[in-house]
Amino acid sequence: MSASPVSWQLTRHAIEVGMAQLPAHDSVPRWALDDDHETPFWSVTRTEDELSIVCAYEALPGTVTAVGPFAAFSIDGPLDHSLIGVLAGLTAPLAEAGISILAQSTFDTDWILVPVAQAGYAIEVWDNAGHTVEMEED
Repeated sequence: MSASPVSWQLTRHAIEVGMAQLPAHDSVPRWALDDDHETPFWSVTRTEDELSIVCAYEALPGTVTAVGPFAAFSIDGPLDHSLIGVLAGLTAPLAEAGISILAQSTFDTDWILVPVAQAGYAIEVWDNAGHTVEMEED
């Protein structure tokens, strides 16, 4: 097992995302998979209790239970799966600053979703903790 680096490089993506909750046995709706929004990140997770969808905030219909908008930050990767404390190292300073997050993992990296209203503050907190945030290039 490897200790996680002291500092991380993150990318803030231009698109805002949201999270919707649907009944567990619903089919994945078309709006969740719509590529028209050009989101770099979307996720569908089903448990026995719910179907959760993270997608472009603007794609969320007003008829579903949803939260957001969130600014999407990805840790520059790919990350070695043996690293320890990656999310802890990045989210602990945010927790100390009173910033709520949602975290999602992919095979290559982790994503941290921060309420849009707190995104600038999150970047400041990460900077003070020794992390670097770059804006996504168009």
